[in-house]
Amino acid sequence: MSQTVEDEGSLAVLVWSFAPPRRRAPRTRGDIPATTPESTALARELRRRGFRFLGPTTVYATMQACGVVNDHLGGCLVRAEVETERAAAKRALAG
Repeated sequence: MSQTVEDEGSLAVLVWSFAPPRRRAPRTRGDIPATTPESTALARELRRRGFRFLGPTTVYATMQACGVVNDHLGGCLVRAEVETERAAAKRALAG
């Protein structure tokens, strides 16, 4: 059984614990998935913890909005900026 959010420190720590491994930048919008195994697992875990009205697609969109995944296209001007912010967020959550 996984730890409670209180044990982990925050909901943010829980969400970031489901961050996928680094992937290549998508080349087209068609390369951006609607769900991933990680968003499916996080949705399952959140439902187990009492969250309702969410699924893998909603969770993946949340992961995108929070910077847990960076689906900006390879040539996008903000892709590097998002990567910098992702790294800062990971460091802040680590301690």
